[in-house]
Amino acid sequence: MNEANIPGAAAPAAVQAALAAAEGELGLFDVRELGEHARGHPLFAAPLPLSRLELDIDALAPRRAAPLVVFDDGPPDDRAARAAARLRGFGYVNVRAMDGGLAGWRAAGYEVFDGVHVPSKAFGEFVEAECGTPRLTADELAALRAAGKKHVVLDSRPLAEYRRMNIPGGICVPGAELARRVRDLAPDPDTLVVVNCAGRTRSIVGAQSLIDAGVPNRVAALENGAMGWTLSGRALETGSARAAPPPSAAAAAWAREAAARVAARFGVRAIDAAELARLRAGAEDRTLYLLDVRTREEYEAGHVPGSRHAPGGQLAQATETWAPVRGARIVLIDDDGARAAMTASWLSRMGWREVAAFAVGAGGGALETGPEPRRVLGLSPARRAFEIDAARLAGMLPGRDMTLVDFATSREYRAGHIAGALWGVRARAARLAARLPDAPVIVAVSPDSTLAHLAAPDLGRHARAPVRVLRGGAAAWTAAGFPLESGGAGILDEEDDIYRLPYDEPPERMEAAMRAYLDWETALIPRVRRDGAARFSLSPGA
Repeated sequence: MNEANIPGAAAPAAVQAALAAAEGELGLFDVRELGEHARGHPLFAAPLPLSRLELDIDALAPRRAAPLVVFDDGPPDDRAARAAARLRGFGYVNVRAMDGGLAGWRAAGYEVFDGVHVPSKAFGEFVEAECGTPRLTADELAALRAAGKKHVVLDSRPLAEYRRMNIPGGICVPGAELARRVRDLAPDPDTLVVVNCAGRTRSIVGAQSLIDAGVPNRVAALENGAMGWTLSGRALETGSARAAPPPSAAAAAWAREAAARVAARFGVRAIDAAELARLRAGAEDRTLYLLDVRTREEYEAGHVPGSRHAPGGQLAQATETWAPVRGARIVLIDDDGARAAMTASWLSRMGWREVAAFAVGAGGGALETGPEPRRVLGLSPARRAFEIDAARLAGMLPGRDMTLVDFATSREYRAGHIAGALWGVRARAARLAARLPDAPVIVAVSPDSTLAHLAAPDLGRHARAPVRVLRGGAAAWTAAGFPLESGGAGILDEEDDIYRLPYDEPPERMEAAMRAYLDWETALIPRVRRDGAARFSLSPGA
């Protein structure tokens, strides 16, 4: 990715050549809605919906001089041009729209991938094929349970996802925690360790992580994860809370030693505070991502200033969510190096050339506490003047005194919204405005009012009435004791702002959706090879 050439050459051929060359930096961003992104995009494109651009771009592309290419569907779609102009207004100096958008990419004959997190998903399939990661079917797991064989099922997903549905008896151990907690959960080497996730990727990578770490137990990935269990005709648990306890001192020490061996094998450096400071000083010349791979509780208790929370297992599963600029430097952070080193070894094998591990205990200054800070670009300093509070809104009648427009995601809207609200997509504000009924004022709402403040000027340019914003958003509304209603009444736009997982589908379509999803995952490797831009390697130092 030649930084000197890309900004002025956003033809699809130049973008693909830059990605395949793997030199310098390039951020390729899809500014369509997430559901549109999932229907088709280039392999290394990261979703950056125009509707959320100001909320996400500072974290995704922290260096203003990084070369960025944005794309939409192609003419007459104008979202890429609007995104490029907006980014330039925020100080991004190397941003271009890709010629012809996705249509131009297709016309040039390049591979188009459906789904989300495609590079990570393909990498999981690559790992299984190249490493021969052992696997166990749902039927085999059920049989060994019936026979009373010693085993433990470790679910490598975050707790919120685990609670939604899990293999009966499984214990929640998010991916980065596996090596630290396995010795306590399976102290007997004769105990079979089965790693699962919803589908395939985190099962495979989690199981292989334990094998690479040298755990003495037999380890296997549950083939097709929770979906495979469901498709075998067996029921899942819901609402479970079996989370692994913190590791014992002995288990943590074993994990540190194991992670150090894996890191040395794959060329992952452990850096000190001085080296971290040097990398920070160079962040104007090279994009730097500081990603804390510990649990959320640990992160909020004290983290390196400027770092983001990126749980290790999720980072390997959805790398573009945190590090979409290809060729950037990545520093992974934890308390003692074990989780950072293990996760960094996977990023190295995925093709990241400069990834290092840093332990908070290595010094480096005072830590910040609390949730991850978010820098939102483009918020008007005068925005408070355009707000109304929940009590005033409650006294207004939708349709007569005002029109209420909700800019939450369609999933959030269906789960709960103010009665009488209408829903639409911010990036299609002109079309949305034409569909609104006449009223003296329009009130924009979003979960915490931030997105509503960003959307209000867009809607105001096309609406027939002034636009105001509910102060504090839906959160303030419910905090004031006012109710929400659920359902899809009031939806005025296509619900393409979200990606639906197979278990988001209604029961009558869920099985078919699961089978299609698993078929999609297992078919990725030949498509990625045809694309030619991936640099997966399991050879040390490759």
